[in-house]
Amino acid sequence: MFKNILMPIDLQETHLAAKAVKIAIDEARKHGADIHVMTVMPGFSMPVVATFFPDNAMKKAMKEIGTELKRYLAANFPKDVKTRPHIDEGNPAERILALSKEVKADLIIIPSHAKSLGQVFLGSVAAKVVEHANCSVMVIKG
Repeated sequence: MFKNILMPIDLQETHLAAKAVKIAIDEARKHGADIHVMTVMPGFSMPVVATFFPDNAMKKAMKEIGTELKRYLAANFPKDVKTRPHIDEGNPAERILALSKEVKADLIIIPSHAKSLGQVFLGSVAAKVVEHANCSVMVIKG
């Protein structure tokens, strides 16, 4: 049923993704799916933000985050589950939705740190993804 699972994570709050990782692994094994694990950096390329950083800051940050994401994948996903790392920058909800189309995601498994249902519907990344995704979305509360 699922061939491509997208799982966005915040590398600064990986503890929130622990439950979602287990579910993604189970779903991938059950369906023989690939897991596309992505992280999104803040929008450094915005003109007002870019003026505060040297030209090579974005490349350096992307490289460091890439190394951290690969380390996270190695530590948290078993070898029998195929994972594909993705790094993007900009608005998290927009980047998640764009990647879901690009990889033809059948399912997005997204961790949420909302403490109440009201927070989920008041503008969190998870709520925006649920509202606009072209595939099924599973929100996992941390």
